[in-house]
Amino acid sequence: MKKDKNILVLLPFGDSQKKALEAMASGCLFSYPSRQDLTQELIDKAHVILGNVPAARLASAANLEWMQLNSAGARDYIVSGHFPRGASLTNATGAYGLAISEHMLAMLLMLQKNLHRYHDNQKAALWQSEGPVTAIAGSTTLVIGLGDIGGEFARRMKLLGSYTIGLKRQAGPKPDFLDELHLTAELDQLLPRADVVALSLPDTPATRHLLNRERLAAMKKTAILLNVGRGNSIDTDALCDALASGRLMGAGMDVTDPEPLPPEHRLWKQPNAIITPHVSGGYSLAATRERILAIALDNFARYLDGRALGNLVDFEAGY
Repeated sequence: MKKDKNILVLLPFGDSQKKALEAMASGCLFSYPSRQDLTQELIDKAHVILGNVPAARLASAANLEWMQLNSAGARDYIVSGHFPRGASLTNATGAYGLAISEHMLAMLLMLQKNLHRYHDNQKAALWQSEGPVTAIAGSTTLVIGLGDIGGEFARRMKLLGSYTIGLKRQAGPKPDFLDELHLTAELDQLLPRADVVALSLPDTPATRHLLNRERLAAMKKTAILLNVGRGNSIDTDALCDALASGRLMGAGMDVTDPEPLPPEHRLWKQPNAIITPHVSGGYSLAATRERILAIALDNFARYLDGRALGNLVDFEAGY
């Protein structure tokens, strides 16, 4: 059992959860600063940090042994060069599947049923039909990225009657919620089959502009594109051109490139695009917060006991 460690806690633990945390390590010193009160001295003294600290502020954190992120993404810590050598970094993968997959489903149904147009009509007191709609049942869904989020979305789509195809980097067993499982190298053959294309990818060199102008052109004109991973997985200019020309039925984007999306950017003006400001995860859903805290508590127990940590970030793979 580790003692005399400085534990910096930035996660939103309640009072009872803080007591449980401290009971696990009675010989350690805990700090719970607000973001405004977070000093460089607290960061530099910390042996453990529970929660995200800007990567640049870790350059002098010589005591750091382990940091638990509240995010699934870890790119800034990987590429900045500021994360202390020898320290462990863990993320919150597994906490976001529920919230983000339901957000994806909501965007999809809005686009399929023209609800975004009806909402605009409501504000204008305009009583008129917006024409034909499409359905999830009988559709084909291509899920690119089969982590917690992509897997949860594929599961929901299959339950609603969609034929589900999954795409991943490495071969493995096909889960029950997929009708087909393929490797990323087969993307070009699969895109023309899909009515729904859903991306939940990390930011790595291999994923940047994965959907470029040529691949967007290969999709069905009636297809809907969803992105909840990283905005740069899609060529934004090419996406705007595809939406404006009717090459795609619609796009639901919780992430964009650039981000935040500038007010003058033409993606805002596409009537067949739904844009949310990277809010599908975070603490918007209470269950997500509780899942993040549970991951942190489990890893804290592992750290104290000297056991292997869960959700270790692979600096070579980039996530």
